[in-house]
Amino acid sequence: MGGKDELLERLRKAEGRWISGESLSAKLAVSRTAVWKQICKLREEGYEIQSSPRKGYILRGVPDRLLPREIRSGLQAKVFGRGKIIRFSEADSTNSRAKELAVRGAPEGTIVLAGKQTGGRGRRGRSWFSPEGTGLYVSLILRPPVAPSEAPKITLMTAVAVCDALVPFLPSSPRVKWPNDVLAGGKKIAGILTEISTEPDAVDYVVAGIGLNVNTPAGQFPKEIRDRATSLLVETGKTHSITVILRSLLESFERNYGLFLEGKFPLLLERWRTCAGIMGQYGRVDQVGRVLAGEIRDVDEDGFLLILDEKGRLHRIVSGDVHYLQR
Repeated sequence: MGGKDELLERLRKAEGRWISGESLSAKLAVSRTAVWKQICKLREEGYEIQSSPRKGYILRGVPDRLLPREIRSGLQAKVFGRGKIIRFSEADSTNSRAKELAVRGAPEGTIVLAGKQTGGRGRRGRSWFSPEGTGLYVSLILRPPVAPSEAPKITLMTAVAVCDALVPFLPSSPRVKWPNDVLAGGKKIAGILTEISTEPDAVDYVVAGIGLNVNTPAGQFPKEIRDRATSLLVETGKTHSITVILRSLLESFERNYGLFLEGKFPLLLERWRTCAGIMGQYGRVDQVGRVLAGEIRDVDEDGFLLILDEKGRLHRIVSGDVHYLQR
């Protein structure tokens, strides 16, 4: 740490109290002119620093721009958020950029962020509404030492991580919708897209992409999804720091990913079932080329959906769109 980072840390530790230019100059072993220049640079980055000829300086506010130093400030994770953080003001898709980095050898824990996505993607090639400044668009690079058959479980693990991260911010518990949606108030607040690259007997990398509607007003959603999309702003009536939400997500992800690596997927699956709350409901699954309706019985240990049709046949669903129905 040095320069403006060390200066900023001194202002943080003052915890809302004034700290003199003379004191900062002595602690940083630089001139008061150098302190002033660093203050100006921090202000250009969006930090609200008040100055007074007699009192010195005081930190009044920090920017919500997903700056690496702000993400790491107070972060309890040890891997995710501590390594490389790459932020684009605009990207086609954070998953696309993360896959490019993974192919070039980026280590586990690398994070890719975008202020806006021009080609945000969901499952089956669908687009993800990704306006500037109101959402969290993040992809994490993983290199789990597991067999390729185990990698698809990461989608369910990620859904649990997102749910856990959102609990402190929502008035009621979020729900997961198989396989990769997170709901709040019955509407979609987050989507997950995991993409996997494997070798015959090993996983090369997994990119876990998460799109989360944070401060999106209801009227900003496109008309075609307005009746089924929501945000933290809509659900709580107030804006939220995207940086704070990201910290919560990284901490939750690291905790749940750790359980996955420890071979404790049954615990994650039980947590997923609790978050879903759909067992025994009647539903329809739309798949390419067919539609299947029946009672949702469970999600098995591989993360596949089990549906009992009206003829008593049990179907193991690998992928599809689930719709909950009234009988």
